[in-house]
Amino acid sequence: MEQAHKAGFVSIIGKPNVGKSTLMNAMVGERLSIITSKAQTTRHRIMGILNGEHFQIVYSDTPGILDPQYELHKYMMKFVHSSLEDADIVLLVKEINEKVAEEEIFKRLRNQTVPLFILLNKVDLSDQIEIERKMEEWKAFLPAKEVIPVSALNNYNVDKVFNTIVENLPVHPAYYPKDELTDKPERFFAAEIIREKIFLNYSQEIPYSSQVVILLFKESEDIIRISAEIYVERESQKGILIGKGGASLKKVGTQARKELETFFNKKVFLEQFVKVEPDWRKNEKKLRQFGFDTD
Repeated sequence: MEQAHKAGFVSIIGKPNVGKSTLMNAMVGERLSIITSKAQTTRHRIMGILNGEHFQIVYSDTPGILDPQYELHKYMMKFVHSSLEDADIVLLVKEINEKVAEEEIFKRLRNQTVPLFILLNKVDLSDQIEIERKMEEWKAFLPAKEVIPVSALNNYNVDKVFNTIVENLPVHPAYYPKDELTDKPERFFAAEIIREKIFLNYSQEIPYSSQVVILLFKESEDIIRISAEIYVERESQKGILIGKGGASLKKVGTQARKELETFFNKKVFLEQFVKVEPDWRKNEKKLRQFGFDTD
């Protein structure tokens, strides 16, 4: 008897900096979501598509769950809720040391009719007694089908999570062509790679006040030419971002170019421009221009 094809959307949610992006990248096998030590790095809903002969998993990595302080945060939370609307499976990622406490999103999770799995991440930082205690706490707190201890960084139990997802996928034809890896265009990942380097090289408000827009993405046989604008909210931030004699921006550009060449497997020419857009995080019209639109 021929095996039925399975396909479904898997929503990965959790607070900022719990390892959601690392987990998705480990399961998809590609570096699709930017990973830094700072919270709030993922601002969009990023889909990673994993195909097998008889299945297709569409992972949704979402922004970290937070209390909105800006219009930007409201849009980020819209991406979280939209991922739950079409989810066939929900993965709630929690750190092993995270306190078991009520959150606004839990009201929605308790009303979900699809399987919920809690992934206790960073178990490499704990011992077996504590892991088992936390697993029991979460089982009693939310209607999860299973609580799975994982270490996204060390790939511990990633295979178990994958097998659990495949087992619980609904029978359905593939949603995307089998050769697609993500729903995002190349321009999106070029911007994300540049933005990651900003997160890695600057502190305080600079990373959170920065937005990257790709003006030009032109690919020829031997090179990709990319022109990017980096927006900040104040002139003082522009000065810090550029640095003395342009040294800081040049460092970001060099790091980004090297990673872009690895990601696209082709030589890259990258130019960057810095512009000031006052309070863009609070400006709904500007946010829509920057691609924060869930409609």
